[in-house]
Amino acid sequence: MRAWLSQRGVELDEREFFQNRLSEEELRGLIGDVSPREVFSWKSPSFKNLGLDPNALTDEQLIAMMVDEPRLIRRPLVVVDGRLIDGRDDEALTEALL
Repeated sequence: MRAWLSQRGVELDEREFFQNRLSEEELRGLIGDVSPREVFSWKSPSFKNLGLDPNALTDEQLIAMMVDEPRLIRRPLVVVDGRLIDGRDDEALTEALL
């Protein structure tokens, strides 16, 4: 993805969640009005190992879990002009960058 972005003159500001964890405030700022459920990594082994019912978790609990365990944040997340995009969605990403 880096090469593709670079070829199009897009500056990339990366953050390694594991080495430089997001604070609760930063995570809330990143996701903005998007539901925490949309950026939570439900398929993560870290979540599966907890044995929790996804339907029983509140947005507040999800935020706290993602702050405590960055593996629970779906990656990559991309912000383009203030809009949060799932970096795995090639179509949305291409549309936002063109």
